[in-house]
Amino acid sequence: MAGIYISYPFCSQKCTYCNFASGVLPRELEPRYTRALASELAASEWPSTPDTVYLGGGTPSLMDPATLSALLHAIPGQHIETTLEVAPGGISSERAHAWSHAGINRVSLGVQSFVATELARAGRKHSAEIVQSEVAILRNTGVHNFNLDLIAGLPGQTAASWSESLDWVERLAAPHVSVYMLEVDEDSRLGKEMLGLGQRYGAATVPSDDQIAGFYETAVERLARAGVARYEISNFAQPGRESRHNLKYWRRDPYLGFGADAHSFDGVWRWQNAESAGDYVTLIENGQSPVVERTAADATAERFFLGLRLADGIPEGREEPFGDAISHFVREGLLERVRGRVRLTPRGILLSNEVFAEFIGAPVS
Repeated sequence: MAGIYISYPFCSQKCTYCNFASGVLPRELEPRYTRALASELAASEWPSTPDTVYLGGGTPSLMDPATLSALLHAIPGQHIETTLEVAPGGISSERAHAWSHAGINRVSLGVQSFVATELARAGRKHSAEIVQSEVAILRNTGVHNFNLDLIAGLPGQTAASWSESLDWVERLAAPHVSVYMLEVDEDSRLGKEMLGLGQRYGAATVPSDDQIAGFYETAVERLARAGVARYEISNFAQPGRESRHNLKYWRRDPYLGFGADAHSFDGVWRWQNAESAGDYVTLIENGQSPVVERTAADATAERFFLGLRLADGIPEGREEPFGDAISHFVREGLLERVRGRVRLTPRGILLSNEVFAEFIGAPVS
């Protein structure tokens, strides 16, 4: 069945490391945006009945609970998993109960770090104690399925501070954890500063690539010991707590995206909405489609560079037309053949972009 993604790009602050199409946008745009979302949902033909919903952004937890509930009730089907991304510091018992009543049964907390100095440099305002309190609120509300995001490579991060964040993850017994290695590009303030060899946002104190890789490997080991196993390059879960919605992306299941910069896939075509919230709203208000780009999916290549992200890898015997490349990576120790499947090795995970580049945009005969 299809998954549904709803983009809510509004934030109360713009984090220094963030490279998403989100941020602090004009307040008067928000009601227009939610009306545009409702219009886009109402116009959907629903080719299949959705069974998962994911509200991301941005900070969709800022949305008025009544508006959130109305959007969710516009989506047909019985949803086995409905995830809401939440910025720590925004959970109250009242809001948590409202989310649960609206159908939210999974929350993804954008913690990134539990260390005060790292959070301050990143522009975050929460603390470890706030996260602890809000996790308790979620559990008291009946939302036991939650995710904690961490970033390996924040400015000033050390082996000791990274261990402190992992200590908190274990203390909170998180059923799902996402560990992202810091991305450096011009789409974030921190990335732009680093590329320009600047000093702002702690750019000069960002750990080296080798240190970041070490932090990631430490997380893999410690989370595994805690019963939170890696099932995708950046995602770890207790058995049965894997994100059913996100698995659709890596397994090439269909999904529909609504809102600014939302992407969709029907098994044959991929398409994308206008990136900026303003452009998206203008298109919807003028009675036009918000879709600005549509391309044919490359099923052969995608099966490799998406499927190989999963710990299980892909079935062996489907190597063509990439048989030579796979054999090369097996010899280099980046891929391995195990029980009839091809998967990344621990070293291959750290160099996964090098492996995926072989499949992305490669000619298919």
